[in-house]
Amino acid sequence: MPCYNPAPMGEPVIVPRAEHPISRRDIDPDALKVLYRLHHHHFTAYLVGGSVRDLLLGRQPKDFDIGTSAHPGQIKKLFRNCWIIGRRFRLAHVKFGPKVIEVATFRRQVPAGTEEEPPLPHEGPRAPSAPIVHRDNTFGTPEEDAFRRDFTVNALFYDIGTFSVIDYVGGLEDLRARVIRSIGDPDVRFQEDPVRMLRALVLAARLEFEVDPDVAAAISRQGALIGHSAPPRLLEEFFKILRSGVARRAFHGLAESGLLAHISPEIGSPLPDALEESLDRLDAYRARHVSAPETLTNAVLLGSLIVPLGLLRRRQTRRDAVEDAGYRHAVPTLGALPLARRDVEGLLQILGLQRRLLDVDAPPRVLRGVRHRPAFPAALTWLDIHGHTPDVVARWRELEQEFAHPPHHPGGEVAAPRPEGRRRRRRRGRPPV
Repeated sequence: MPCYNPAPMGEPVIVPRAEHPISRRDIDPDALKVLYRLHHHHFTAYLVGGSVRDLLLGRQPKDFDIGTSAHPGQIKKLFRNCWIIGRRFRLAHVKFGPKVIEVATFRRQVPAGTEEEPPLPHEGPRAPSAPIVHRDNTFGTPEEDAFRRDFTVNALFYDIGTFSVIDYVGGLEDLRARVIRSIGDPDVRFQEDPVRMLRALVLAARLEFEVDPDVAAAISRQGALIGHSAPPRLLEEFFKILRSGVARRAFHGLAESGLLAHISPEIGSPLPDALEESLDRLDAYRARHVSAPETLTNAVLLGSLIVPLGLLRRRQTRRDAVEDAGYRHAVPTLGALPLARRDVEGLLQILGLQRRLLDVDAPPRVLRGVRHRPAFPAALTWLDIHGHTPDVVARWRELEQEFAHPPHHPGGEVAAPRPEGRRRRRRRGRPPV
């Protein structure tokens, strides 16, 4: 029988500053502000989750999440730029312009259905008929918070008070072994939340780690449960994979595990060659950017997945459009995933512009008209990823600069726009008799 770690360890492994590579220079300055303020007001404040993992691996974290002993109402009192969100699990979002630092109170694992929290001070008392919920129903200690997380490498803490790394679950050892291991019995954890199976495989692909054999066996036993997860949540996970830069490797893992067949059987296993090539090109584009660029819209990502699978037909002629008039209202299917009509329509516009984008020798008036089409940025991104024409993309980048900065006369004045001809007056209709 495998031995899991469901019971708390006696003492955590504490790695002092001199023995780990995390420097405050690598932590987001605004996250440091939140950590320092919580610490100065005598609350425990840790950097938690994936950010600690990535910093220990020498990677740039995507987000900097914070765990604290302060309750949501106490966090809100410390930060004027704080908003409390969520109903089942209250989280504090501390906003710095467009950036959000997520702050969560330490929690403990509780039975499903008992996660409700006490009201915030400004919410007033509960109605007499409301059930009594004690404060300790969800809030817990750092140790309890570590054991409720999904994988050991995601349960590491960085203490701003001592600058040390704290490990309650053996995550440091698994980081060194480069393995994704579940906290507790993986069968139980996957039954609690089947999406954890998908995340285990994607995390292994992103970090180039191995999946623990017990986790892989549990996925094969519990894989069918993924079909009971909320389809919009699964679609969002797909978009995260496509933006990650390791889409091909991640989808390979999902296909080999059999999990993909329960989500989107249209994709098949092994992956079709056309889809592999599409995902390779998408990953190559993502590798040119430090983080996922805004140009990777949902329509571009969706197209990278369904176009090579042949799930989207393209109109070629006006006659086809007439004969296939009902297609405008038909949305392709990808298992039970709810593909948004706006994303499909956006993809159709992207594909419809490709022929015009290839004609860079068209008259300037035509080129300006193409550039001002709403779908132009996404269409140019698609051409950059899948068009096999880097010279055409480079030419459009030059044209964008030319259109943004019109040519000047030798005297230094901007060329005046061409005067329009005199407009003919519209003929009035006869007055009613």
